[in-house]
Amino acid sequence: QSQVVESGGGLVQPGGSLRLSCEASGFISNSYSIAWFRQAPGKEREGVSCISASGTTTTYAASVRGRFTSSKNNIENTAYLQMNSLKPEDTAVYYCAVRPSLYCSGSWRDYGYWGQGTQVTVSS
Repeated sequence: QSQVVESGGGLVQPGGSLRLSCEASGFISNSYSIAWFRQAPGKEREGVSCISASGTTTTYAASVRGRFTSSKNNIENTAYLQMNSLKPEDTAVYYCAVRPSLYCSGSWRDYGYWGQGTQVTVSS
């Protein structure tokens, strides 16, 4: 069956970097887009980034543009979120979500497969 597993969260100082990984198994390669969402305590879920099935189109929230980079390895069925210049306001649980579509959607409701979430804490 289809499964989504994230890894790579942790504690980092402001200005530091982390790379999150999202392994999607049970999906047809090149047929799904992957989005990253995050949710901080007391706040609503926020879309962070999305990468299309082919990996050629990426979108970013204004708050992370220029600092975060999404990529996708369709051979290994794994997506990555490289996070640089991290700020305390980036602290949240980060989720990877899969949409069996060639294209991204900005609504979390359009993603039917979710990872378990990984905590990212940016603090000195």
